[in-house]
Amino acid sequence: MDFFEVVQARHSIRSYSNQPVEEEKLQKILATANQAPSAGNLQGYEIFVIRKPEQRQALVKAALEQEFLAEAPVVLIFCANPARSETRYKERGIKLYSVQDATIACTFAMLAATALGLSTVWVGAFHEEPVSAAAGIPADLVPVAMLPIGYAAGEPRIRPRRELKDIIHEAG
Repeated sequence: MDFFEVVQARHSIRSYSNQPVEEEKLQKILATANQAPSAGNLQGYEIFVIRKPEQRQALVKAALEQEFLAEAPVVLIFCANPARSETRYKERGIKLYSVQDATIACTFAMLAATALGLSTVWVGAFHEEPVSAAAGIPADLVPVAMLPIGYAAGEPRIRPRRELKDIIHEAG
């Protein structure tokens, strides 16, 4: 797939088959996330790979009972690392740049998964403390997004997008 086909093919999937994600594909996804741009190239984020069923089930509870987190064979948790961004950008690095870095890396991972024939859905609705506890995330990191990855168990529900004229504004 070329880039534009990948973008068009990406849809949020909330039902996964029990087919495992091949390790080579997972490593390509992680390597792609590592290529994401970041503020000052500080890469103010960390990625936690969750595979154990009991940990994925704990994520379900932490994420308002979103059961598909337990169905997906792999869940990536993208965390802001405020201390890395603080070194150059002080308060703005702590509050903004590290969060942006984590979200950009998650987006790169999402698109890489799609290009490899896998499905994902961005999960932002969760309680940080139980997510950190389930994944063993240190207190100095902030979970920002979770990305379940697997093979779709069904077809995505295609939702309409806003018209460009409704979201694009010329300045001045």
